Amino acid sequence: MKWTFALVLPVFFVVAAAAQNTPRAEDFLVLPAVTEYGPQITPYLKYQVNLAWQQDEIRRKRFEQIRDEKELLRVQQELRAKLLAMIGGLPEVKTPLLPQITGRVQMDGFHIEKIIFQSLPQVYVTALLYVPDDGKKHPGILVPCGHSPAGKDYYQALAQRLVHQGYVVISWDPVGQGERSQFWDAKEKKSRYNLICAEHAVLGNLAYLAGTNLARWEIWDGIRAVDYLLTRREVDGERISITGTSGGGTQTALIAALDPRIKVVAPSCYITALPMRMFNRIFKDPDSDPEQDLYGMVSQGLDHPGLLLLMYPRPVFVAAAVLDFFPIEGTHKTFREVEDLYRRLGHADRIAMTEGYHEHQYSAENQLAAIRFLDRFNGLAAQPEPPALKNLDSATLQCTRTGQVMTDYNDARSLMEEIHDYARASHAGAKTSLQALYYGKGYPEIRNWKVREYDGELRTEQAIAWQATGSGRVGDIVIDKYVLHHSGELTMPLLHFYKPAARSRNLVFWFSDKGKARAEDWEAITKYVNAGSEVISFDFRGLGETRMPYKAVSPDDPALGRLSYDEAYGNSLSSVLAGYVYNSLLIGRPYFLQMVEDMEIATRFAQSHCHAARISVVGEGDSAIVARAAGQVLSSLAVSAAPDSSPLTWMQIVNEKRELWPIQYLVPDGARLAP
Repeated sequence: MKWTFALVLPVFFVVAAAAQNTPRAEDFLVLPAVTEYGPQITPYLKYQVNLAWQQDEIRRKRFEQIRDEKELLRVQQELRAKLLAMIGGLPEVKTPLLPQITGRVQMDGFHIEKIIFQSLPQVYVTALLYVPDDGKKHPGILVPCGHSPAGKDYYQALAQRLVHQGYVVISWDPVGQGERSQFWDAKEKKSRYNLICAEHAVLGNLAYLAGTNLARWEIWDGIRAVDYLLTRREVDGERISITGTSGGGTQTALIAALDPRIKVVAPSCYITALPMRMFNRIFKDPDSDPEQDLYGMVSQGLDHPGLLLLMYPRPVFVAAAVLDFFPIEGTHKTFREVEDLYRRLGHADRIAMTEGYHEHQYSAENQLAAIRFLDRFNGLAAQPEPPALKNLDSATLQCTRTGQVMTDYNDARSLMEEIHDYARASHAGAKTSLQALYYGKGYPEIRNWKVREYDGELRTEQAIAWQATGSGRVGDIVIDKYVLHHSGELTMPLLHFYKPAARSRNLVFWFSDKGKARAEDWEAITKYVNAGSEVISFDFRGLGETRMPYKAVSPDDPALGRLSYDEAYGNSLSSVLAGYVYNSLLIGRPYFLQMVEDMEIATRFAQSHCHAARISVVGEGDSAIVARAAGQVLSSLAVSAAPDSSPLTWMQIVNEKRELWPIQYLVPDGARLAP
């Protein structure tokens, strides 16, 4: 079923409700009641994607201007610098790997070595090395893992196909998966979060605040895996390749983009066009994957075409699935764009693509097509059909004694500690101004918008058009209802509380984590009205009455599925709101700053229509962080602390290594901002 949910009210109407002393839930509703449940393309989602396409058009035109290899290499240099900035740079020193071989499994024609190395001091990486038994030198290949609780064990079929073909294969557990859980409960013998995407969400959200990205550590693990391959006498260091799928496809693209030692690249089930991915992520793949959403990846002209361009002139093979949640149309668009550059510069033979008619997986047919491409550029001849693949259980492939590096090694460092230390080291200098960030790139010039009455036309790109939609009364307090139209099709439901017999030009903005006031907040509202102020309360975009009427939770985590609609909507591990937040990061305008934009829009309305002379802002609970930010940014607002307001700050979250916190307050590099 789908909801029928009109965000734009077609006609003006007034409801003169009979006075009552107890507020009802409907007294706080501005938009028509929602009657059906299901996903939908909301005006806010359309707003995000339209902005992404505008930004992508700028990038596309820039790529079209490339006429020769010299210009392409100049663009590459720009993109590489941007990519490094997005992940907060890479570690400057390659510390000793200190590899250990903890076991060996003999197979038919090859053996598997169980390896543990340190990508950073006390950051232990568990890996499997598949080695042909003939004693000769072979090309090496990295197989980074996608999202599976089994980590490297899950990808043994691909690794076995490659080793039979003549490659030395290294496949390792990504942080947060397999034997590298960062939140392992030794007593319960499980992670506090699922080992598919949830640990990545916890780690990645904190990394954003520190001014980096989880991808930084994933890329570094891959670079150090190359370093390890180069220590092995069985490996030809001039022939190093990489292939992986899903989250492993992400790592394949990012590692290859930043490590030129990798000569042939084959990402699977990842490459697409990000504006298309933004459109379907909430419906098809709601898990939070911060490592896939680099801050500014679309707005700064990178996107997936930029990642592929960073591989030029190396051979690139793109494997795709027609029914994937990474939209196949985006894969075609991106591939054709980069293929055209390869062709125009004389390297048409170095780029190819395959697609299988199936859902999100590195199918056997796609693997074999990728291997044929890899073989061609590694000088390997076609081999007879390999013996039947033998699937080994996790216990057989376990590298550690206990099954987890965090319990095997007393000195093991959690990535939460690494992120915390990164923040402290990189933020030792002067703080950055939130006001400078707000009014910087992406600010829509709200201060210059006109404020007018709504006339039914969607001419609201540079205007705030207010629409009165009703009025009610509770005791001696009137509740006027408005919809503010702005930014094209966006709407803001707004309530104005006041006593007609005691009008005041002192006004208070009041809100909570869930948006504007509800019936249960009546006591908090009347406190300010009875003290002589008028109160305005409104819903931020994507919250309250503008929420998508859909419960998007991970199919991989039954615990998330049991959450109520309210609990699930803003869950930081998997939710509609998290999808909105990550989309906002891709377009370079954090959702938190858009909340402040909504505050500025409401302020312009209050000053123009309600004749407010002094406006105070109060945020209940953790939402005090928005109130404080608005007071820092907008000179017309004064901050009034609510009695139960939390002293939440971004640096506090990082210092405490807090695992869960409201996703809407995510600001990249927020720990650097002055509190």
